[in-house]
Amino acid sequence: MNQIDLKGRIAVITGGAQGIGYATAERFLKSGAGVVLWDIDAARLDEAVGKLSALGATRGQVVELTDDASVAAATAAAGRIDILVNNAGITGGNGPTWELDPAVWRRVIDVNLVGPFLTCRHVAPVMIGQGYGRIVNIASVAGKEGNPNASHYSASKAGLIALTKSL
Repeated sequence: MNQIDLKGRIAVITGGAQGIGYATAERFLKSGAGVVLWDIDAARLDEAVGKLSALGATRGQVVELTDDASVAAATAAAGRIDILVNNAGITGGNGPTWELDPAVWRRVIDVNLVGPFLTCRHVAPVMIGQGYGRIVNIASVAGKEGNPNASHYSASKAGLIALTKSL
């Protein structure tokens, strides 16, 4: 395994209780970082923190990433943040654009695009104040190419790619 030196760094990973976020946390811990997992699922978050704590300093925070006040509170509670990995995302199912429920469309956009905007909005000033920081936004080829029957997901990831370039 390639080793990257993250000793002494603190990483916030959204959607860190499972999947890519959990694997990222494992890798960061094995590279010397401490991790703070932000996730909406309290039970999975507790389980993930319990398992990952064996590898190093791990904390968890229940955060609704689409709520500005929730993200602000989690940012304040985290303290120092050297790395932000905006990983949390949802697909929202599949269907022709004209058959998608507007509530599903909005939820996908909120989680996949508004959430990363809010986290960057609150975490970037912390990083600027520290004189150091790295932000990784997890997008998808769907944001570049579009996926059939997934206009909401594709649009959200295209927006995230543009947000990343603009940031």
